[in-house]
Amino acid sequence: MNESVISANDLSLTFETNDGPVHALQDINLDIEKGEFVSFIGPSGCGKTTLLRVIADLETPTKGVVKVNDMSASQARMERAYGYVFQAAGLYPWRTIGGNIKLPLEIMGYDKLEQKERVTQVLELVELSGFDKKFPWQLSGGMQQRASIARALAFDADILLMDEPFGALDEIVRDHLNEQLLKLWATTKKTIGFVTHSIPEAVFLSSKIVVMSPRPGRISKIINSNLPSDRTLEIRDSKEFLDIASQVRDELRKGSSDE
Repeated sequence: MNESVISANDLSLTFETNDGPVHALQDINLDIEKGEFVSFIGPSGCGKTTLLRVIADLETPTKGVVKVNDMSASQARMERAYGYVFQAAGLYPWRTIGGNIKLPLEIMGYDKLEQKERVTQVLELVELSGFDKKFPWQLSGGMQQRASIARALAFDADILLMDEPFGALDEIVRDHLNEQLLKLWATTKKTIGFVTHSIPEAVFLSSKIVVMSPRPGRISKIINSNLPSDRTLEIRDSKEFLDIASQVRDELRKGSSDE
């Protein structure tokens, strides 16, 4: 049996607002095993980003327990157990790409030689070798997002949490980055949690797809993928791919009709 690196048990989260309580998550139970690529998909407002933020200790649940590497979410954050990639690249414009990637390493006290080595390694991983002296404004949106991924990889955490990192990009760039992300996953063997609105993206990338229902966010179904790990974009025309996409679509429709 594989090792569970992220687990949520009876997890619920209610936000208190001026207009009354908002039930963002309800009774979430989930296990993510080491080395899995797990996508979270569901309609807008279903709590998929909130769930990722709870795992990352950026939100505090009102009920239930989250464990990351057998630690509390808070302890895992302090131990830097994961890298986090936001929807926007969030690069500092006054820092070079190398300087942006080095930032968490500087904060964590790595010496300058190791900082330089790690920047070189992660830029190579995301196919941005030679761009360390460029500034964010000199890079395209897709390249900026790859630099953001490199920054999250710099301190070599075993877990990578990604909140719709390609959502604002055009389809051609997104397809290319999907292929690159799969290569990166195969190379690094990291555990990845990935939020998306796109059914094709979820099916193409994932070993497991968590389908969430409209608010209050619940897990309506977990769909395992039997696609080969060394997949290319052409697989999207295959019967196996279309069957999984159909399962995801049916579950999303069912969730919407249950409102």
